[in-house]
Amino acid sequence: MIEVDHITKRYGEKVAVDDLTFTVKPGIVTGFLGPNGAGKSTTMRMILGLDAPSAGRVEVNGKAYRDLQAPLHEIGAMLEAHAIHTGRSAYHHLLAMAQTHGIARTRVNEVIELVGLEDVARKRVGGFSLGMGQRLGIASALLGDPGTVILDEPANGLDPEGILWIRNLLKGLAADGRTVFLSSHLMSEIALTAEHLVVVGRGRLIADTTVAEIVAQASLNGAVRVRTPDAAQLRSALAADGVTVASAERGVLEVQGIESERIGAIAAQHGIVLHELTPHRASLEDAFMALTGDSVEYHAAGLDRLPTELEHAA
Repeated sequence: MIEVDHITKRYGEKVAVDDLTFTVKPGIVTGFLGPNGAGKSTTMRMILGLDAPSAGRVEVNGKAYRDLQAPLHEIGAMLEAHAIHTGRSAYHHLLAMAQTHGIARTRVNEVIELVGLEDVARKRVGGFSLGMGQRLGIASALLGDPGTVILDEPANGLDPEGILWIRNLLKGLAADGRTVFLSSHLMSEIALTAEHLVVVGRGRLIADTTVAEIVAQASLNGAVRVRTPDAAQLRSALAADGVTVASAERGVLEVQGIESERIGAIAAQHGIVLHELTPHRASLEDAFMALTGDSVEYHAAGLDRLPTELEHAA
């Protein structure tokens, strides 16, 4: 279990993390989300003892990282997959790590096989592709068979097969009762992998709840798509305070302010045939954008502005 208790981190006048509190529980995959500059990496570094909080405390299984007798057996982490000596082979990199904790050579071979690097284990890391380096970073995190796993962007650089593999691996670790905490910008993968989410913005906690709850909340105000040959009649029947009806195409209505069940009941009362009645369901990306819209530190120019700005630059 990871316990983050009212931590704050200041760098001079800048507050990177501001009174942040959350708990990462074992047995489920917890995603850690936030825009660039939200304080995710700083928080992970404080969990791992790489940065000291300006205030508050962080503990893993009831201890600060610096107090762990054999850290690799307690916490496996990957914050930067390519922080590896490029002249070493994958095997010798893992072996050097293992020898610092009395881990057997057989375990080195096990994690190499687990991440699928058997064919390149004796090759220099400097020649690895992005995906191969990512797999080696994950092998390093799992070397000590830790009860807590912390990964920053674990799917970065992986091909579709590799993304499916890491997704199943993380779910399997959680199913074994381990604490799994991962940060990612791939909303689709977080939606498929994580069960719980911690969302931060500008160093502050925005949400600490399940993926299902965040998506459900974002879906509440969505439109209901209705397809009917009696669109005009249904539009009139739905007229009420707080209900808005728009039509993007013939025979299709986008209705807001009323639940799909109520729309169906009204249609039945008026003998109106419905060919489709589909409530809008927000994606995790939709929910994330809605939650963090006011916390984005860097905004790109809209696509509609780019041609004009490029013309001026020319």
